[in-house]
Amino acid sequence: MTTTRTLLVLLVALALGACEAPSPDAPPVAGPSSVAPAPAATVEAAPSVQGAPQVKARYDGYGDVRFGMDEAAFRAAWQGELQGRGDQVCFYLWPKRVKVPADFAFMFEYGRFVRYDVGTTTRVAPGGGKVGMRAERIRALYPGATGQPHKYVPGGQYLRVEHADGKGVLVFDIGADGRVGSWRAGVPPQVDYVDGCS
Repeated sequence: MTTTRTLLVLLVALALGACEAPSPDAPPVAGPSSVAPAPAATVEAAPSVQGAPQVKARYDGYGDVRFGMDEAAFRAAWQGELQGRGDQVCFYLWPKRVKVPADFAFMFEYGRFVRYDVGTTTRVAPGGGKVGMRAERIRALYPGATGQPHKYVPGGQYLRVEHADGKGVLVFDIGADGRVGSWRAGVPPQVDYVDGCS
């Protein structure tokens, strides 16, 4: 009886933690960086909770789009209007409703979807991380996350988490205040480009 009650409490807590209102987001168009990726921490996929709203952010893509899709397949799966230009080696596309690309955008390199960037509090990373959280909370949510110094912010850092099955990587950009300023998900090496497409 106590085990059943404990399990029920945990399931309710997971369901409440998964609730997030959808919102726009995208990063500034920038380019590959020479920063080497940090060693990968791994996490297991979180169990799904029956009746809980589906979180669109994934280690292997976002919603119905998956890393590795070409632009045509991506647009067909996305089924919404996108802004941006796909005529460069590296470029971003973002939903039409997103006012600032740094809030939420999809990166393509050599014609393939390789990463998405989030700079707003309204989208939640796989596993529960989000903009505004303290670095300590991110480390608690993602045990074994590896850190390295920030390229531009003294006292800042990047916390990197790799999915246990190798499906993708999360990188949390932590400011000097110890809070997440943005995060991204993608595949190496593009997920580790500090400057996006610049």
